[in-house]
Amino acid sequence: MDIVFTGSIAFDYLMRFPGRFTDHILPEKLSSISLSFLVDSMVRQRGGIAPNIAYSYALLGGRPRLFSTVGEDFEDYRLWLENNGVDTSLVRTIPGVNSASFFANTDQDNNQIASFYPGAMSFAGELSFHDLDGKTPDLVFISPTDPAAMRSHVQECQDLFIPYIYDPSQQLVRLPAEDIRCGVEGARALFANEYEFGLIEKHTGMGLAEILDHVDFLVITLADEGARIYADEGVFTVPAFPTDVIRDPTGVGDAFRGGFLTGLRMGWDHELCGMLGSLSATYCLESVGPQGQSYTIEEYIGRFREYFDDRGRLDDLLTGKN
Repeated sequence: MDIVFTGSIAFDYLMRFPGRFTDHILPEKLSSISLSFLVDSMVRQRGGIAPNIAYSYALLGGRPRLFSTVGEDFEDYRLWLENNGVDTSLVRTIPGVNSASFFANTDQDNNQIASFYPGAMSFAGELSFHDLDGKTPDLVFISPTDPAAMRSHVQECQDLFIPYIYDPSQQLVRLPAEDIRCGVEGARALFANEYEFGLIEKHTGMGLAEILDHVDFLVITLADEGARIYADEGVFTVPAFPTDVIRDPTGVGDAFRGGFLTGLRMGWDHELCGMLGSLSATYCLESVGPQGQSYTIEEYIGRFREYFDDRGRLDDLLTGKN
């Protein structure tokens, strides 16, 4: 399956606050909030939603293609992605601009306060699927990037009859309600966390039943409770894969998507797809940064079978059979 991933490509600046944000928030003073947190550490990591998902997808044998814009500081990052199985040939470099940057401060309860600078991402609306050389992709994964780009990606997929998965997540606060509704109505599937799904319902006026009338399947991630999947074969709640090691929550949802899409590529049922997403998410949670995890397919299968029963199907990942 040829999947093209649209979305931000960014550098993540990840900080750790040794206390709890909630200890310093005064509800009666929210209208004049003024806070500064002294952090213990800061690291710069490769990030951005599109490559985060693509990286986990590539770890399990996929060959994802990225379709986004970056700045002149991207070349080392490009080499890293290519060396790890991610095709960056469709990524456009914008001269004189830096890549997008994500600044996240995480407290000891793994709550996050974050800011995002778009940089070269602001030019993503200039990209067009009409300009692609070669074959039309089998699937497009539309994740958060410049709102104008998300609007055009949805419209072009609909015009060109390209199936797409819609994942507006962080951009729900910036996208007009009509853009969100259009994205949902034409999508093959919708991804969101529990809070984001509530925003989708609020902004579009669509309830769960109406959304399910439009999409083939819906995935709602539930943090440490796993994920709920609505599909033709039923409704499944997949538990989070257990771990005693929690290092960094950044990119965990992206890793889930990379694992889930691996199952979709292999033609497996949606419950098994969710199980793959669950383990991929845990690998990310145990690492620092959204692309800090690393494992072989053999290691992945062995660990998967410690908790889930795949009835032998994951052996097909070793041969590339699908």
